[in-house]
Amino acid sequence: MNRPTVLLGMSGGVDSSVAAAILLRQGYQVQGVTIQIWEPEGPEQAVSKKWQERGCCKIGIAKYVAQKLNIPYEVIDAREYFRENVIADFIKSYKEGTTPNPCVRCNERVKIRRLIELADLRGIEYVATGHYARVEKTDAGFLLQRSVDVKKDQSYFLYRLHSAWLPRLLFPVGGMCKSEVWAEAEALGLPAEELKESQEICFVSQGDYRSFLEREDPTTRRPGAFLDQAGQYLGQHDGIAFYTPGQRRGLGIAVGRRLYVQQVHPTTNTVILGPEDSLYQEGCEIDGLNLFDSSLTQRTTRVEVKIRYATPAIPATLHPRDDGSSLYVRFHEPQRAVCPGQSAVFYRGEYVLGGGIIRATSAR
Repeated sequence: MNRPTVLLGMSGGVDSSVAAAILLRQGYQVQGVTIQIWEPEGPEQAVSKKWQERGCCKIGIAKYVAQKLNIPYEVIDAREYFRENVIADFIKSYKEGTTPNPCVRCNERVKIRRLIELADLRGIEYVATGHYARVEKTDAGFLLQRSVDVKKDQSYFLYRLHSAWLPRLLFPVGGMCKSEVWAEAEALGLPAEELKESQEICFVSQGDYRSFLEREDPTTRRPGAFLDQAGQYLGQHDGIAFYTPGQRRGLGIAVGRRLYVQQVHPTTNTVILGPEDSLYQEGCEIDGLNLFDSSLTQRTTRVEVKIRYATPAIPATLHPRDDGSSLYVRFHEPQRAVCPGQSAVFYRGEYVLGGGIIRATSAR
């Protein structure tokens, strides 16, 4: 009896390493692959940082785990493709005064897309990753779900996946709690100290994103005016790319009260500052939709929505726009510092309904 084959994306972290072991135990033939998107590793390019301090593609560890589990393993160089499809978008978004989410774009455009394409070329049915999410077959088809471990759930980063990919996607750790994953790693004898998780954007490993932007594109440093909400001049900023709604630190403005970034205006190269209570918005406009439930553009719908990864989903009502390609999201309670450029992801219970890109905040 032939065992089904699965192409597993291996980052070198604990989750994809444990996913490999689980898939083997479930009877799959596993082929490991690292989609290399950023920092090269190897003796010919020495780096001083430990494995766990690098970006999200730890090739040395992934290779070690593959050898330990006796599965084939290879590295696919996607650095140029990643630069064109994620980093260029990251820089462009900040220059336009919006706050991008590169992990969302990477899964959609690079990591999972490349795995699917490679599986197609090789006639492999399944693709797997170490993401904390689940796919369930229902009467309505295959649906993306939150993971069992609510604190680790990564479905927010996966909402832009093509619905046609879902029947082929396996998320072996999506039904586990993180403590169970660590226990599995220890039982396998994997090097736990080296499998620590990266908490940073993989390509912003030194300094912060502002330093990265200026290094990659010096034109991001384009001074302009800080204005208050009445249009009065408050001082000079370093460039709109360096400011996001809700930001207070690093403004260099002393006016006797706390001010926060309210809005960033690329056309006038201005940053609007105001008090904290002005940060709260009743809703936002969403476009760039990727929906698993097409009815969201046809009728008013109550959902839960996450407007950033690190905050819980909150109740909201979706109002379709006449163009059929955008939505207005009305929050049931005003939300603080809603950032254009970030993703808004819609949920119904455990299921991901889809999402889109926040383009503007507004009161309906």
